[in-house]
Amino acid sequence: MPFKPVEQAKCPKCSRSVYAAEERLAGGYKFHKSCFKCDLCNKMLESTNVAEHESKLYCKQCHGRKYGPKGYGFGGGAGALSMDTGAQFGNKESEMSNKPTSGSSGDAGTGPKCPRCGKTVFDAERAIGSTVPWHKACFRCKQCSKALDSTNQNAHEGEIYCKTCYGKNFGPSGYGFGSGAGTLSSDK
Repeated sequence: MPFKPVEQAKCPKCSRSVYAAEERLAGGYKFHKSCFKCDLCNKMLESTNVAEHESKLYCKQCHGRKYGPKGYGFGGGAGALSMDTGAQFGNKESEMSNKPTSGSSGDAGTGPKCPRCGKTVFDAERAIGSTVPWHKACFRCKQCSKALDSTNQNAHEGEIYCKTCYGKNFGPSGYGFGSGAGTLSSDK
């Protein structure tokens, strides 16, 4: 019986034979080590950051940009999803509402609800230092919108305030309680 040589796999990028000592696998294809790079940005790839599409290699970021979801909020690719609502604290026109929204879309969670916005608070977005679950973005003074933490917040009737606003609204009043220069605060 005549000897028949084994046909080597061809690299999809350069169309040359790929030998076992130099092969890299992705999507069922064998590539040369030197050909194992992103088709868009030319970044060298590893098994942890490679994505294959129709025998072409991409880094996960370029693959997400080219083939991932498109539209508002997707930020141009996978890994770039945005939680920014565009609201800026302190700006009265764009200040977030302090009333819970009922039946809001996108709130399918069954966990604890944020007292400020009424939406589910997931662990990744929970404010640290509060026993009550608040979103990090909602954990601000109700009056002045200053960002709060466990050391500078005071609660009153289900709402939170910075020490300055709490003192102005709910602290002692009258002669000797905050009417002189000794009570000025630079807490903002």
